[in-house]
Amino acid sequence: MEKNLILALLLSSVLFALFLFVQARFFPPEPLPSPPAQAPAESKPAPAPPPLAPVPLPRKVERPAMVPQRLVAVEGPVFRGTVGSDGGKLHEWVLRYRGDKPMVVGGTLGPRGLLLQRPGLEASSVAFSVKEERLALGPGQPRGEVRFAGQDEFGLLVTEALGFHAQDFQIAVTIRLENRQAGPQAVEVLLPWIAPKKWADGEKEGFLGQHPTRVIRLTGGQVHRDDVATVAELSDEGTWIALESEWYIAALIPLSPGFKVATQPGPADTVQVALKAAPPPLAPGQAWEGRALLYVGPKEYDRLKALGVGLEQTINWGHFLYIPLLSMEWVAVPLLWLMNFFHRYVSNYGVAIILLTILTKILFYPLTLKSLASMKAMQALQPQVNALKAKHPKDPQRAQREMMELYKKHGVNPMGGCLPMLVQIPIFYALYLVFSLSVELQNATFLCFGRLFGSDLWICDLAQQDPTYVLPILMGVSMFVQQKMSPTVGDPRQAKIMLLMPVIFTFFFLNLPSGLVLYWFVSNMLQILQQYYMDRGGRLQKVAAK
Repeated sequence: MEKNLILALLLSSVLFALFLFVQARFFPPEPLPSPPAQAPAESKPAPAPPPLAPVPLPRKVERPAMVPQRLVAVEGPVFRGTVGSDGGKLHEWVLRYRGDKPMVVGGTLGPRGLLLQRPGLEASSVAFSVKEERLALGPGQPRGEVRFAGQDEFGLLVTEALGFHAQDFQIAVTIRLENRQAGPQAVEVLLPWIAPKKWADGEKEGFLGQHPTRVIRLTGGQVHRDDVATVAELSDEGTWIALESEWYIAALIPLSPGFKVATQPGPADTVQVALKAAPPPLAPGQAWEGRALLYVGPKEYDRLKALGVGLEQTINWGHFLYIPLLSMEWVAVPLLWLMNFFHRYVSNYGVAIILLTILTKILFYPLTLKSLASMKAMQALQPQVNALKAKHPKDPQRAQREMMELYKKHGVNPMGGCLPMLVQIPIFYALYLVFSLSVELQNATFLCFGRLFGSDLWICDLAQQDPTYVLPILMGVSMFVQQKMSPTVGDPRQAKIMLLMPVIFTFFFLNLPSGLVLYWFVSNMLQILQQYYMDRGGRLQKVAAK
């Protein structure tokens, strides 16, 4: 029975296999259409937008008779300028800032006015017409505007308005383009300012800081500085771009979207910084408007900060010991504010520096007292220290250990005379930066008795060296007296060598700004008076005893 079942199963299997073979061999099924292969949804590229057809140049229009160039005089209490109808170009911009300071040097330093550039053509200015002949600003008219209007050779209507403020060095620029032709128009707007990559040998500055040395820009929240002679060509989104020296700046600031900051080679071996905008093609009857701000003036911290665009960062305060987190701005700016605060009441920056020096001496009086007391205590222990050195002449390490035990026994910190001074080093360095970088000190007098044989008598410019060298010599003498009065600590031979320091410092200070030398001299004199008072009253000995 089982054999028959197994035989039946085998026979059925053979017949089924034979059936499949015959069907596949003689009756093949029709192939089903295979679905088209599809890429995964996430890797399917989006269809590229059709390329925009370039806007062809419109036909040139018949222009009216050539408009003669006109110059408009603009004048205020702090500036004097001349604006031309050739693109609203500044032909003259003189700062009335402790004397006349020209920021524009014809053909080499200054703006090129409003330029329009079309594809395939060079940038060119528009011959404007202007109604104003003169704009005088003052208490009765704090603000004013000069308006220009014209059209280029393709019939694009261009208007430009320059707004001035009586008590400031900024110029508000408003540009409007309007297409009144039958076809679309594409144009790029440029507001450039040029400076020589290298000034001719022997060409002196009209004033200290007239020649810009760097291109500076704020892009992506970071300040970038490049040398004028080596700056690379670029075009980028940015907050502002400028040409700067240590004390003066010509800054271009976009106020409406669409502008980029750019640097590119200028004419005749110059570098050109610019604001540029490429509006979308203007259809017939369509208009575009852009606004920008020019600041051409001194790098006064408060004035730059009031613009609200971070232009105060052009004052390079640096970092203490080149550590990025230790910005000197946090120390220097309050000191600058104090100096300007004193100046508002005494109207003399030399006196303001003296008052600032007195204030710092008062603030650091406890540290100075502690330093002098520590030096006095070490001077008292000096005979015992010398005895220890003589006792162990061949074992300096043992002598050092016993010396430290001696100091510890008498409660004297050998670093006590140095640490209070180390705390004051950032303040001294910040004051040095304030006096070196403050444009407020330029042409600011202290004790100016006039001129004799072409030289100032005595200090007529706190930003310049003392032409008579009297102040550096007085500073050296005060430093010598201060060292003679200070307690002598250590090897007497070293003390004699230290007496050379006043001579070295005197030569070092000969060419430094008078404001900085004045600060150092007053600081030394206050230190002498302070030390004399403490020595005379015996207060120093009492503090040292404690």
